[in-house]
Amino acid sequence: MIRVLAVDDQQLVRMGLRMLFEQAPGIELAGEAADGAEAVRLAARLAPDVVLMDLRMPGTDGITATRRILADRPAVRVVALTTFDDDEHLYPALAAGACGFLVKDTPPGEILDAVRRAAHGEAPFSRDALARLVDRAVTAPAPSGPPARPELPAVTPREREVLGLIGAGLTNKEISDRLHMGVTTVKTHVASLMAKTGRDNRIRLAVLAVLCGVVPD
Repeated sequence: MIRVLAVDDQQLVRMGLRMLFEQAPGIELAGEAADGAEAVRLAARLAPDVVLMDLRMPGTDGITATRRILADRPAVRVVALTTFDDDEHLYPALAAGACGFLVKDTPPGEILDAVRRAAHGEAPFSRDALARLVDRAVTAPAPSGPPARPELPAVTPREREVLGLIGAGLTNKEISDRLHMGVTTVKTHVASLMAKTGRDNRIRLAVLAVLCGVVPD
């Protein structure tokens, strides 16, 4: 059973998540918090597997709460909840330790899938949030002018395909279906790509894919 802590200052959002998880096999809503300070207290008491964390809240915000929760319980998986006008919080949340991002209007089935993926060590990103993170990283001005196009390390042709699809925002399951291979094999390729490129998360791999021009049209 995957135990989830839902954190959002809007009661309607928490109610929707509660109704969703009540009907989801294998997922239990362990608790709800309306602000970051309450989230930190409940995470310490309830020991959830996954925290769905709103980023913009009065008082202790989601970024601060994420940092405090993970300092006490590093194994917890925090998935940030974001809105379309909240780009400035995405990278700070990633730096604080969030393992993924979902926009708040993500379809219910995708939210459940994201929770399960996070609990199993994956990094769930809604495609919109991933695209915005990558676009911001690629277009951000460098202090000394435009960044040089990075050189892609020696990767296998299959790893290059996987990298391109990561850059396109596909999940491991979608990559598995596209390339006709098992999800476990995709995870192996992703781990190999991280080791070979020095990129330690999916966002950095996606940025690399875009900069190297390996994202399929």
